Amino acid sequence: MSLIEKAAQRLDQLKQASAEPGDEQLQPQAVRPAAGAGHDAAAAAPAKSLTQSSEVPLTVPLAQAAPVSRTAYIDLDALAAKGMVTPDQPRSAIAEEFRVIKRPLLRNATDTSAVRIENANLIMVTSALPGEGKTFSAINLAISMAMELDYTVLLVDADVSRPSVFRQLGLPPERGLMDVLAGEVTDLSEVLLRTNIEKLSILPAGMPHQRATELLASENMNRLLKQIASRYSDRIVIFDSPPLLVTTESRVLATHMGQVLIVVEAERTTHASVKQALSTIESCPIKLMMLNKSRQSGPGAYYGYGYGYGYGEKPRETAA
Repeated sequence: MSLIEKAAQRLDQLKQASAEPGDEQLQPQAVRPAAGAGHDAAAAAPAKSLTQSSEVPLTVPLAQAAPVSRTAYIDLDALAAKGMVTPDQPRSAIAEEFRVIKRPLLRNATDTSAVRIENANLIMVTSALPGEGKTFSAINLAISMAMELDYTVLLVDADVSRPSVFRQLGLPPERGLMDVLAGEVTDLSEVLLRTNIEKLSILPAGMPHQRATELLASENMNRLLKQIASRYSDRIVIFDSPPLLVTTESRVLATHMGQVLIVVEAERTTHASVKQALSTIESCPIKLMMLNKSRQSGPGAYYGYGYGYGYGEKPRETAA
């Protein structure tokens, strides 16, 4: 090799040696934090840390989800066949009649004056004796009020000894009021039932209990009524209670009510029975009376057909 060739070879070697450090600086390097450098490791890998901390499940696990009220389907055609109020027949005679009956109750329940009645949105429907039509009237009243634009209605089957609301609605027995008061059901939403009638929910009587009177008079009942009455500002609560002269449960229940509607059967209930029934609920601030199963009409009154209750002819019903 000549001297010139050796010089050229040496020059190429020097060029390669000077270019290698620059190439190394252009190569991407993976960041691997040293063991024990926790803070530096997090800073060195921000993308991975952010992804882990911001992951949110798309759905709430079933065990953590809020309880959803079940729905009870009411056969409206069957109610109409019994001569009862249904939302799909708002101009029927019975619907017009209960429009008259409900108006003073709603007025009392929504009174905001200085003399307003406490718990006026809690309305008990009862009678002096069995068979006068209190359950029939309570259901019609509840459906009629649910047809209002500004209110929601809760119908409570409080005739805990002989519950009949669900039977008349064609529904099977369910856990309800007694189970909540006895502590066997801790969440009221577990036993509340929505219905296919808009704005109407129902609370079953629940399982029979030997100490029903004591449970209705208990502090649990006070707390439950406060929860029911104040949970929604537009809620009207209607209680179908036992007859006043047959059991003590209705008298205890009346002490919690703002209004009591007493159903009186025409041509059957005596004046003495009505007076005796009224004397058992003297503490209730508002007591109204409704004449049921009247066979005679009067000028300007509305008349519908009441439920037969085992009597042959379906008697006429009127409010008083």
